Amino acid sequence: MKRINGFLAMLVSVAVLGPAVTRAAEVRRPNIVVFLVDDMGVMDTSVPFLTDPKGQPRRYPLNEFYRTPNMERMSAIGIRFNHFSAMSVCSPSRVSIMTGQNAARHRTTNWINPDTNNGGPHGPPDWNWRGLKKGDLTVARLLQSAGYRTIHVGKGHFGSRASEGANPLNLGFDVNVAGASIGSPGSYHGRENFGLGGKNASHAVPGLEKYHGQDIFLTEALTIEAKSRVSDAVKDGKSFFLYFPHYAVHAPFQSDPRFAAHYKNSGKPAPAQAFATLIEGMDKSLGDVLDHLDALGVAENTLVFFLGDNGSDAPLGPPHEVACAAPLRGKKGAHYEGGMRVPFLAAWAKPNPENPHQKRLPIPAGAIQTQPASVCDLFPTILHVVGIASPADHVVDGARLDTLLKGQPDPGREDVFLMHYPHSPHRSNYFTVYRAGAWKVIYHYFPSEASENSHYQLFHLDDDPFEQKNLATSRPIELRRMMRGLIAALEKHGAAYPVGEDGMTPLRPRMP
Repeated sequence: MKRINGFLAMLVSVAVLGPAVTRAAEVRRPNIVVFLVDDMGVMDTSVPFLTDPKGQPRRYPLNEFYRTPNMERMSAIGIRFNHFSAMSVCSPSRVSIMTGQNAARHRTTNWINPDTNNGGPHGPPDWNWRGLKKGDLTVARLLQSAGYRTIHVGKGHFGSRASEGANPLNLGFDVNVAGASIGSPGSYHGRENFGLGGKNASHAVPGLEKYHGQDIFLTEALTIEAKSRVSDAVKDGKSFFLYFPHYAVHAPFQSDPRFAAHYKNSGKPAPAQAFATLIEGMDKSLGDVLDHLDALGVAENTLVFFLGDNGSDAPLGPPHEVACAAPLRGKKGAHYEGGMRVPFLAAWAKPNPENPHQKRLPIPAGAIQTQPASVCDLFPTILHVVGIASPADHVVDGARLDTLLKGQPDPGREDVFLMHYPHSPHRSNYFTVYRAGAWKVIYHYFPSEASENSHYQLFHLDDDPFEQKNLATSRPIELRRMMRGLIAALEKHGAAYPVGEDGMTPLRPRMP
């Protein structure tokens, strides 16, 4: 707390000296953009994130299907991570980005149904369905207190409809456009008022009334709004934090007419073609934002993070097979890599090795980072880049990415990831995933056919990256070691567990 108080005291003293000094101080701070795509997995792009045994990018058929030239542009000037993990559904990842905490700790362990507690029949009674609260510490609140213009444009989904977290203005944002409790849009079409008055009116996207009745797609409307709010911040001499979480590419899979012709002869079913147009529309938005930063003259001082919030939900194939994220197994909600592996790119919007910010954090062009990282790492990374400390009483599960962003290995980093989903119904029900290095164990609280009728699945991702060979029976020593790690991680995070038939007794994982 001493470092935070000292920083705030500095802000007060700057304010006393006058607005000119304040503006000068703010100019010295880098701008931050978090460009978040809903339901976009690591294979939903023309950028090859998967690598061969030598660490070189390897293209697969899905990389040929999707068109993402601006992701290619960003990967050419920055770094891509090929083992970047998110929670397997959206709200847990979004709260983790804001807080730096694993979902097992903040307990928003499922996507938030705006109006109904959707914990499942055996879900923990004390899971955090309400989501974030007004007093919770978020990266936006810390940046706001340091003088940043904090801008939210797009999908919120931080809390249920009646909760404080439904409104991003309660969570440290100065500006909120279109953020609410809903997790998907009622419609992507302006001519349908983005769902208002239609059959999905409860999911109508708010705050975009000026576009109602127009022939405009939601992705484009949000991009116009994001650019406008960034322009306002620059005009006012404010450093900015733009959190830009698109509703795309979440269902409903409505085709973006700007790109439909690119996929009509692809041989893919109509929903998959529509999904691809949503991907390309999102990619155009990324390019528009990068161009706008350059036009405003702030690109050199702006660090951009691009990522998905969970694995792919492309309408291709069943949830546990090699299909929508091929060659990875599984999709959004699943316990396999296709459900948790997401694209992650980082770059200065306009590289300049002489820029003071870029000297402190040089990001190599066209680099690939193969060391694992996760959504929890954004919180401490952003704070480090801008020079703000997190209060000592706020537990942070993530670790700084600055060494990895420089393209270097970080030998002191724990290459572990915990994904806890004590809920049902979904593609996978009541499970915990624990990864340590190349080993990955999955514990099923209620074994089912999808888990081979066993509590345990064990994979070695270096030898079997596509999770085809369950080693739980043949490698009992490794299984016990990984299960000890899984149990210890859950206890460390204070996780909430599924409950038994009485609705009260926690069902903790059992050792084999």
